[in-house]
Amino acid sequence: MVTSVTSFGRSGLYDWLIQRFTAVVLLSYVLCIAGVLLTDGGASYDVWSAHFSSTPMKVFSVMALVSIIAHAWIGLWGVSTDYLTVRLLGPKATFLRVLFQGAYALVLFAYLVWGIIILWGN
Repeated sequence: MVTSVTSFGRSGLYDWLIQRFTAVVLLSYVLCIAGVLLTDGGASYDVWSAHFSSTPMKVFSVMALVSIIAHAWIGLWGVSTDYLTVRLLGPKATFLRVLFQGAYALVLFAYLVWGIIILWGN
């Protein structure tokens, strides 16, 4: 097992629990959005604008955004440590693993900032 400070939780068990919790948050968010599509008259701008302008929906959307980022971080960390470096590049490819992890950390952070600006701006 590769251990690193780039792991999200303190151990594999914590990472597993975080992924399960974030999956539940994301499932409930998808069901909420599906409920709006099925009950509030479809996907018109007025329906979506009214739905997403409420504070509870903004908070729920930020929770979903943070959940998808944490879920993606743990998943990509597992892929980069188990498959990318060990299986494809060999165990000595630490630099490439750290470079890959740094790149997707920047992308995930940009998505977080962008999502918060979209949800809470104006």
